[in-house]
Amino acid sequence: MTPYYSKITGWGMYVPENVVTNHDLEKMMDTSDEWIVTRTGIRERRIVADGETTVSMSVEASRQALEKAGIGPEDLDLIILATSTPDYLVPPASSMVQDQLGAQCGAFTLVAGCSGFVYGLATAAQFVQTGAYKHVLVIGAEVISAGIDWEDRNTAVLFGDGAGAVIVSRSTQPGGLLSMKLGSDGSGWDALIVPALGTKHYPSHEHIANKDHKLKMKGRPVFKFATRVMSDATMDVVAQAGLTMDDIDALIPHQANQRIIDLALRRLNFPAEKTIVNLDRYGNTSAASVPLALVEALEDGRLKEHDKVVMIAFGAGLTYAAVVWEFQPFEVTPDEENEAILVTNWPVDSAFQRKMQEMRVAAWKMKVQARTKASEASMAIMLPLYSFRKGLKKRMQNGNGKEEEKKS
Repeated sequence: MTPYYSKITGWGMYVPENVVTNHDLEKMMDTSDEWIVTRTGIRERRIVADGETTVSMSVEASRQALEKAGIGPEDLDLIILATSTPDYLVPPASSMVQDQLGAQCGAFTLVAGCSGFVYGLATAAQFVQTGAYKHVLVIGAEVISAGIDWEDRNTAVLFGDGAGAVIVSRSTQPGGLLSMKLGSDGSGWDALIVPALGTKHYPSHEHIANKDHKLKMKGRPVFKFATRVMSDATMDVVAQAGLTMDDIDALIPHQANQRIIDLALRRLNFPAEKTIVNLDRYGNTSAASVPLALVEALEDGRLKEHDKVVMIAFGAGLTYAAVVWEFQPFEVTPDEENEAILVTNWPVDSAFQRKMQEMRVAAWKMKVQARTKASEASMAIMLPLYSFRKGLKKRMQNGNGKEEEKKS
């Protein structure tokens, strides 16, 4: 049986031209640029204009990816569209993308919140590595702005719109997907939710008046979940690949919040300069978050041939997904699947080398777990102090207000 590998051969992205800055949001709600930047790291985001949709952005990003890969839509065997904001509940947005591209293949929509693209990437790799398909288009696209309450600063300041796409192709060059971890914790199903936009609750006059057709978020449970799975899932997939973080050339995290990213980097002891971050310019684009960062890094030359990269995301569900991906040479050789595999690339190690690597990974995991426990202990101490200081400040302000009333 011929061993196949997965390879990213093309990529593309699309973001709306309409830029909404923090200063623009200051005019719409009780917030400030300083408040948003210090708490999230976001300075601006892109918002769709009239006529721009999840499907239209997906098509544009996909066309770029096809051109980069040097193939046409007729060469696609499958399309996977990761989104939580389709143009319609029915029909699937993936079929609309397939039609507008002119592809003649299967297509399905994958709904896993912000984790969707990484879920899709892992899924596409299975199709090509088994030899079932040769080229799979994976898209992450969202119009989150359509479901935002623009008077709620807890959500409105965070999100933006955009789309990113890659072509995952069959290859005999070692690399591609090295390991993956897909996870879900459904006990947190209501931490990120649109309460009245489904078969359980259709949008009624009452629901619309209460803005239940808009996105609701419980910030603290999401933050707690995110900080845990960002480091834990990353550690798991790196160890599963037989590597340590010293072997990782770049980390592409879900672009949700700079504080979450910074905490994960401290726990993993991973340098910020090797981390791909663009949320300051795009905000949280949900399933488009990781592919937008990935495409920009590829275009800017920050990702190079043979780089080993971790992509990690978390989102509504609550879900999470992580992969380790090794980039093969970017040039696509003619009929690449028929190339011979060099003896030096055979996956054979001596027992001694394997045991040494296992020991190295085990030691690294122990260090990360120790840092994580120390960080959690520190947060447990600091949160009550922060709450006490906040309450004290509020009581003092109320007391000063009452004294001024007495004087007047």
